[in-house]
Amino acid sequence: MNSIAKNLLKSVKRGQAVWLRGSSAQSGKQHLRKLVLGIETSCDDTGAAVVDDAGNVLGEALHCQKEVHLQAGGIIPVVAQQLHRENIEQVVKEALGVSGVSVRELAAIATTVKPGLALSLEVGLQYSLTLVNKYQKPFIPIHHMEAHALTIRLTHHLEFPFLVLLLSGGHCILAVAQGVSDFLLLGQSIDIAPGDMLDKVARRLSLRKHPECHSMAGGKAIEHLAQTGNRQQHTFRLPLQQYRNCDFSFSGLQNLVNNAIIQKEKEEGIQEGEILSCVKDIAAAVQHAVAVHIIQRTYRAMLFCIKNSILSSRNATLVVSGGVASNQYIRKGLQTLADANDFAFLCPPPRLCTDNGVMIAWNGIERLRAGLGVLHSTDGIRYEPKAPLGIDISKRVEEDSIKVPKLRKKIQWFPQNHIGENTN
Repeated sequence: MNSIAKNLLKSVKRGQAVWLRGSSAQSGKQHLRKLVLGIETSCDDTGAAVVDDAGNVLGEALHCQKEVHLQAGGIIPVVAQQLHRENIEQVVKEALGVSGVSVRELAAIATTVKPGLALSLEVGLQYSLTLVNKYQKPFIPIHHMEAHALTIRLTHHLEFPFLVLLLSGGHCILAVAQGVSDFLLLGQSIDIAPGDMLDKVARRLSLRKHPECHSMAGGKAIEHLAQTGNRQQHTFRLPLQQYRNCDFSFSGLQNLVNNAIIQKEKEEGIQEGEILSCVKDIAAAVQHAVAVHIIQRTYRAMLFCIKNSILSSRNATLVVSGGVASNQYIRKGLQTLADANDFAFLCPPPRLCTDNGVMIAWNGIERLRAGLGVLHSTDGIRYEPKAPLGIDISKRVEEDSIKVPKLRKKIQWFPQNHIGENTN
């Protein structure tokens, strides 16, 4: 392990990690319920929770690594793995302790096995299999993105099917949830995810040095500065305008932004690493471009689903989840789009939009109810760093070649709007 990794680990041991705990009302009749322990280690947070089949979160614990990776400028897989190893036992004990449930009382143990960082997934799977074998419990392997998509059914009474948009630092996916493990993939990012792109732009702008943003993650810093920026000072060409599909792309947009930053640094006579005077305007323009790109592709997905009777025009719902879903500018645009197209709009609460043990436990409950993927033998079970979600019908979307109307007719939250001039 390199020196920076060792230093980061030392800093965690000095107490820079963050713990979150929670519980809901518990019942003396827990033994009559089916209880699932969920364990999440797909990336950089160690999460665990106990959820019952009535949807009660009996106990949860989460160990966050954010501060460590902020110092390093990005997630270091070997550091994330080591932190998972150091904390997973305590996190699980914490969740069980708050819930008042012992492992023997569990109906099953559910754990993220795909997709994610290989080194992180390995820790969660190994620990879970130890518990499964020791206590002879059924094991439920969980697809991380399926869990994000189904979290809304824990917090809201929502029947299948529904359109789901998953936005995070690692994924950007549009899919139709038709059942617990039945998804139609409409489109996804062909390169990087929106959260990853916003974080990289924030690093290029050196926002950790900005007095208002020194303790914020990259995407949060962009959102904060954009609130007082003028997005119309910069215009970035939107990705994939010539393709009538539901895929996303953010790497080209990131390159355009980097070029604009370089040009501004030359104009202001400053070096990389110094703060531009126009940093708030750039943040606002970047956020706006990301929002419009996401909204345009989601608009096409809505039109495709209604046209092909995949969703009913009378009770269609758009669900948005993932860490980037907490961005209020993006969320407001999607809310307005949904309202304009007579879609209901639902988001899980912010704490359940990011990675957590609750969503894994709930996905386990959903699968237990449906009798799907509940394993009584774990022979041959493996983690999968890359794993598609559902059946890919993105080619069908492209073949339909649906033209999206000008967004300015639908999205009124953009003042003096210039977006959507090019329909696609």
